[in-house]
Amino acid sequence: MGETYGYDWSVKSMSLPKRCDWIKNPDIRPYVFLRKDNRVKEPGSFLKNCDWFSHLDVLKRDPLSMTEEHFGKLILELDRLAFKKSDMPMPGWVFYDCGLIPGVVSGFAYRTEKLPESLKKVFSPELLKTDWTPISLFIAIPCVNRNEWVAHNLTSINSLVEKKEDKLYGLGFLSKAFGLWYENIEKLCGMTQWVSPALKLHANYGDFEVLTAYTPVHSHAETMTYRCSLSFEAWQRFFLKTQNPNFLKENEAIKDFTLDVKNTESLKTLQKRIESTDVKYFLKPDQVRQGVEDEPLSIYQRL
Repeated sequence: MGETYGYDWSVKSMSLPKRCDWIKNPDIRPYVFLRKDNRVKEPGSFLKNCDWFSHLDVLKRDPLSMTEEHFGKLILELDRLAFKKSDMPMPGWVFYDCGLIPGVVSGFAYRTEKLPESLKKVFSPELLKTDWTPISLFIAIPCVNRNEWVAHNLTSINSLVEKKEDKLYGLGFLSKAFGLWYENIEKLCGMTQWVSPALKLHANYGDFEVLTAYTPVHSHAETMTYRCSLSFEAWQRFFLKTQNPNFLKENEAIKDFTLDVKNTESLKTLQKRIESTDVKYFLKPDQVRQGVEDEPLSIYQRL
């Protein structure tokens, strides 16, 4: 069964690894940055067996209020710094029009006066004028399909912190998990680049279906689109570093094809296959977690 961090898999809800104890720090709190009309009456009512967040005091910030100007600008600064290398920073109007008005922005925030120097120096000093500083963000937007949302963005300050010991273990994964839990999201679509390290996170929230392997309409054609049916058991397996015992009982690898994510023609071959059939194709989460760039990636279909 592999490394289990000393936790009993038979319990209803696995405790988070000790390395995630930062979540118990009273100077770190989850936040939701959304207009009042979009607030959820019963957060966490879909994934009822997840108790990772139910005891936490959630910060609720309103983007329609001028008093939240600096909180919002800090989120944009975090995004800009994280995505400038890939040339995909989010303009303020996209943040507001496409994220804040229809959906929810969430993540974790650190009490500014207690912000460690290694995290503080990431931001421009003139922006640190709010009581709480966002250190991660996840944007989810509702779709026309009932109970389906789209993940627009995910990042954490970990990617901008130099020393490994200053990073908050699991911050990115838990930021997305909190948003999904809070909003009672059942199915999630999203986009990411095949060579992005974030793929290792995205593939571990539930069954991971490939909707596109090659996406020329996107600014980066080597982008994959996915759909995920959320499962708290999958979240636990991510930290336990274990496999889904039922995956190979429910899916089989395509025998005549493996995917080379660095080869555009290979991506196009899979895309043509997706477009020519009603078969649903999936990735094996634990294989993705180990990395997809160095070895051919198996593609699975439902039995």
